[in-house]
Amino acid sequence: MTSGDRVPRQGDRPLLRAFDQRLNELIAAIYPDERKRPGYARLAKEIRETTGGSISGTYLWELATGKKRNVTLEQLDVLAEFFGVPPEYFLSEEVAERVNAQLALAIALRDTRVRNLALRADGLSAATLDALLTMVDEARKVQNLSTVETVAETGDGKSPGK
Repeated sequence: MTSGDRVPRQGDRPLLRAFDQRLNELIAAIYPDERKRPGYARLAKEIRETTGGSISGTYLWELATGKKRNVTLEQLDVLAEFFGVPPEYFLSEEVAERVNAQLALAIALRDTRVRNLALRADGLSAATLDALLTMVDEARKVQNLSTVETVAETGDGKSPGK
């Protein structure tokens, strides 16, 4: 090694830091109620039964807690298949952001009232929808809730201004 070479530290590898976080986000998305969330042994069994892939509860716990970071491509594929995400979710910040936005929507739509609100809003004019969005944003402020990232698209699937 020359003096210009440096040994990378684990903290220099954002992919490794993010893996356990992304895995835990997926687990929480599928099992939002922590009291009903299966343990890692049960989750590993569900993964094996659903995908036919092999992963142990201990190894799953080690991945979720960041104790292990040496996931194989086969295990990465099994996890991606079970959670319904592309394998790139674990490897790419861009893909993870896109999938997380989709997960947030799916989680929000679990609530019957949110679904009913969305269904009832369908067909309203753009001005009325904008007014409703403003009212919801203000209600979130009153309740000290975080702001929600909005999707910058119109109903025709095109970005505004394009």
